[in-house]
Amino acid sequence: MTNADRQTKAQRQNAAREKARLMREEAKKKARRNKILLQSGIGIAVIAVLAVIAIVVVNLARPTSTAGPKNMISDGILLTSTTSYVSTPGIPNGGKPTPTTQPADGKAHITIYEDLQCPYCNQFETANDAQLSQWLNAGTATLEIHPISFLDRSSNGNRYSSRAASALGCVAQYDPKDFFAVNKALYAAQPAEGSNGKTDAQILATLKQGGASSSAITDCVHQERFKGWVQQTYKRTIGGAAPIPNSSLKSISGTPTVLVNGQQFDSGNNVDLTDASAFLAFVKASVSGWSPTKAG
Repeated sequence: MTNADRQTKAQRQNAAREKARLMREEAKKKARRNKILLQSGIGIAVIAVLAVIAIVVVNLARPTSTAGPKNMISDGILLTSTTSYVSTPGIPNGGKPTPTTQPADGKAHITIYEDLQCPYCNQFETANDAQLSQWLNAGTATLEIHPISFLDRSSNGNRYSSRAASALGCVAQYDPKDFFAVNKALYAAQPAEGSNGKTDAQILATLKQGGASSSAITDCVHQERFKGWVQQTYKRTIGGAAPIPNSSLKSISGTPTVLVNGQQFDSGNNVDLTDASAFLAFVKASVSGWSPTKAG
């Protein structure tokens, strides 16, 4: 090796320092590239999260349809027999109910505001089902059933009252001829207060026991299609947003609230809801000349 090929100690040190400098520069460049990529990735992730949040907020802010079921223009279904009903359109989204006209025709026009989770409603239904069926089929009475919901708190977060009321709305829309039988079946399968309520599958099985079974009803129940309507019926009855039609009541204070030609069968006066004879006597007193087989 020639002298020219040999490096002095100082030259070797300078070369090592230069190599170290270049390595440090490369490391800094790499760190900057990684930082930019990381920040870009975080930015994209943040944008994605914000987009998801925006979609959720929009969906939450979007008002639930308050449209009601067909055949319940008054918020209730009007039955003229155990399998016959008065056909009506549903309440449109954002609309208000049209009260039923009760003519002075000698019939007992019975209106019931019920909560399907309410044990007292169940007592009244069980005690009076047979004679209500008889009066309806004899043509001496009409029955208007209003499902409302204020006992959601009694089903451990299951919201059974609301979901069952919505399910009855599904029946009113798609199979109204079986409404009376389905209503009876739901009371027979009523979950106890404080229990876990019923699943959609269990509700659908009960509707089927009452004779109502179709793909349209199944979809309607799973979607809880009439959730918004149920919320509005609460405001219009329990909430006292409007007077109760065909009565002097300003609001419903509890269930069952039973009216006969505008007169309340008042459980507050120690009326026994399990005594069918007491209700029969009340109907006779409320409708002049009425009998179970003959309208006054």
